[in-house]
Amino acid sequence: MSQPQEATPPPLHSVSVAGVVVREDGRLLAIRRADNGTWELPGGILELDEAPEAGVVREVLEETGIHVEVDELTGVYKNMVRGVVALVFRCKPSGGTERTSSESTAVSWLTPDEVSERMTEVYAVRLLDALDGNGPHVRSHDGKHLIPAG
Repeated sequence: MSQPQEATPPPLHSVSVAGVVVREDGRLLAIRRADNGTWELPGGILELDEAPEAGVVREVLEETGIHVEVDELTGVYKNMVRGVVALVFRCKPSGGTERTSSESTAVSWLTPDEVSERMTEVYAVRLLDALDGNGPHVRSHDGKHLIPAG
């Protein structure tokens, strides 16, 4: 007779949203995070009662002072270590003035080359994917490096 197996609880995931805000001159909005000093897209955890597009608008405004209009979903990215699924949307600025927040120590409009120089691979690819017009992309990473599909 086999022993009863304990049920394994389902894994917990969180869903975050981020905005690739593209200005008319092609520059991209980025923040330097206050908690770890890394350059990333503005974004954060989606509230339980919030639509993804509304979450992007809220997070970008909170972290940068910039109002945005959401264009389209450009990628879904999963951090396999932390269990965070990030929905990334291309946006266009619609007003506001750049400012830092409690979550950001710098807000800057970067060129695609500057994005590649300042951001780690897993964050830079989100911006570059949003520009290529071939999305939405689906990628996984370990927090530092992309994990090849397959």
